[in-house]
Order: sequence, then C-alpha cells, then structure tokens
Amino acid sequence: MAIFIDSSSRVVVQGMTGSEGTKHTTRMLASGTQIVGGVNPRKAGTSVSFDLPDGDSRGSSVDVPVFGSVAEAMAATGADVSVIFVPPAHTKGAVVEAIEAGIPLVVIITEGVPVADTAEFFTLAQAKGVRLIGPNCPGIISPGKSNVGIIPANITGPGRVGLVSKSGTLTYQMMYELRDHGFSTAIGIGGDPIIGTTHIDALEAFEADPETEVIVMIGEIGGDAEERAADYIKEHVTKPVVGYVAGFTAPEGKTMGHAGAIVSGSSGTAAAKKVALEAAGVKVGTTPSETAQLARELLG
Repeated sequence: MAIFIDSSSRVVVQGMTGSEGTKHTTRMLASGTQIVGGVNPRKAGTSVSFDLPDGDSRGSSVDVPVFGSVAEAMAATGADVSVIFVPPAHTKGAVVEAIEAGIPLVVIITEGVPVADTAEFFTLAQAKGVRLIGPNCPGIISPGKSNVGIIPANITGPGRVGLVSKSGTLTYQMMYELRDHGFSTAIGIGGDPIIGTTHIDALEAFEADPETEVIVMIGEIGGDAEERAADYIKEHVTKPVVGYVAGFTAPEGKTMGHAGAIVSGSSGTAAAKKVALEAAGVKVGTTPSETAQLARELLG
C-alpha cells in the first residue's frame, strides 16, 4: 500500500520534452516509475528515448511516446496520473486540460503559478473529483513503487513512516534523517496560499494506509493550516503524529519565502502552531533533527 500512488500508477508527463521535463522524466524512470507518455501538441506522434540505469529489467533505454493531449494519452496508455512541468503562464491551461480529461491525479511542480489561476483550476478539480497536488511542490514518492515529481529517489527506501510537508527542502531533509526506517509515502504539498492537497487530506490517507505506522507532518509559519490539521488529528487520527513547524527563528514581521507564510499578530506563529499541535497529542520538534529523533523513538 501507499497513498495516492503505487507501483501500478501509470504516469503521463505534461511538458516532458522541455528541459526540466526531460531531466526529471529521466530521474523518475530511473526510480522505477511507469512513465507511459508525454504530452506536447507540437510533437504528437513522436517519441523520446530515455536511458535507464544498468541492470534495469526494462533494458538500457525506453522510448516514451508523445501525445497531442492528455485525453489521447489516457486512451492509448491507461494513464491515471499526470505530472506537470510547464511554465507558469501555461500551467492553468495544462491543468485544466488534465482535469477535463478526467485523469484522477494531477501533480503540479511549477513554481510561480498566479494564485487566481490556481483558484480557478482548484475549483474545477473539486467539481470534477480530480485530486491535485501542488502547485509549487516537489511531488510525491512511494519508495520502491513510484516517484512522481522531483524528489530524489535515492535518499531512502520503503518503510513505515508517512511524511507530509509544505517545504520541498525539508521533505528531503526528513527523508534523509529517517532513511534508516524508510517511508511508505512522502508528499510535498507546496507552500502557496491555495494548494490542491492539504495536510488534512494526507493525514486522512495515512490513517487509512496499513503500511504507515508513524506520521510526520511538516508545516511552516503563516496561515492556519496547521491549527486546522491539529483539530483533525484530535478527532480522527489514531496513529502517532510527529510535527515540525518551520520558522521558529523567524524575526517578527519578516516575510518568508513561501507565499503562504504570512504571519499576522500572534496568529500563524510557530509557537502558536506548536501549542495547537501539542494539544492534539502531536509531539513537536523545534528542529528537523529533533523531530526525526521523536519519530525514531516512536518507531522503536
């Protein structure tokens, strides 16, 4: 088991033939992901050859076909996940295309997507029953099964930890810190003001996943997402949860890098979020390493 993706996930890459799409498609394939197609209307009918690592059961390379649309790719390959490497100005069009095609999961890596665009395609996705992850996120990985996005696959292997994080960098650090235990799934949800999948969505999925024994939740200053997650944990999560809130050392009034990290008065501070999470029974670390140690103690 895993959440949202597994070894049977069939992935199409929107923007596969661009420089970022090509680079990360190569990396996703190397980690065992089933990449079944790319999408580029101008290059439909062609294919792209990607080298595979030595010893891969698929051979030394694989040819990935390019389709004119997500709908065509789904019809031809049975794709059920799309990952988007498209510049910000064209991201809304790419996401809307994927949603309209009815693909169940869309992972949006692109940074700098206008919030108004995100609001528009988020509303459409909800109406169509399509799950979005991102935008401005590193994606999702179930080590040994599938890797959709830009998360390095060689940090850790399969295990019992479920990780949900607003920060891409802290996703990687926590995976490294707990590499001796491994992960069922690690998901970077992104730090924009509007995101498709929230902490609560991931918590619900990890609670239902039999392979996940301990959940690590990484938030950051600004907004009230972590407080809402704390309320959800209190009511619905029986598995142990360890938390970390990035920004404990942020100077008052300082704007942080993520667009969602806006602090107003005492609301949204790391200290306030820590209090809310601890009231829900979450063990909260004040550094990533301390947080990993808390998780390690629970894992035994």
